[in-house]
Amino acid sequence: MAYSLEDFCVDARGILLKSDNSSGREMIRQKLELLLCDPAFCAAYLGPDSALGMQQVFQDPKLHFCVLTYNMTKQRTSPPHDHGNSWAIYGQISHYTDMTIWSAVSDELENTQIKPVSTFRLQPGQAGLFDVHEIHSIDYPSDAKFVRVTGVDMAAESRRVFDVDTGTVRKIEQVGTDSSR
Repeated sequence: MAYSLEDFCVDARGILLKSDNSSGREMIRQKLELLLCDPAFCAAYLGPDSALGMQQVFQDPKLHFCVLTYNMTKQRTSPPHDHGNSWAIYGQISHYTDMTIWSAVSDELENTQIKPVSTFRLQPGQAGLFDVHEIHSIDYPSDAKFVRVTGVDMAAESRRVFDVDTGTVRKIEQVGTDSSR
């Protein structure tokens, strides 16, 4: 039986209303894996005729969580970063994304040293959760397709970006929607 974007959003809303915490977000991660296996969803939002780049396909009007699709033409490795007070769940549609979780030695905005704690690869049909303030980086090849669900619209969420070489942290206050990411 098909599991649509609408089904996912209804389920995510219900979960967040009951359990807006780490265990609730883990339940949403599991529901996202169901959505990733729906051929109609994949064809409609990340099929061969889909728009390139990042597209926001849903934002909940009351709880503000967002569903975004990524149809990426170029390979990219992100710097280590967090999603501020939001969480993010990534779900793979095609190719793979290598995920690294980082640990910070200092929480200050200057001279923060971070180190990789673990790395895992998301294969098609798999989803990974990064909770509030969890530092992570992603690395995907050209033509990767994936979904990201965030607790809020990240365009207005303050977050941190880490430079591993210099030990500096850049705080980003607001980012517009950029389809080239």
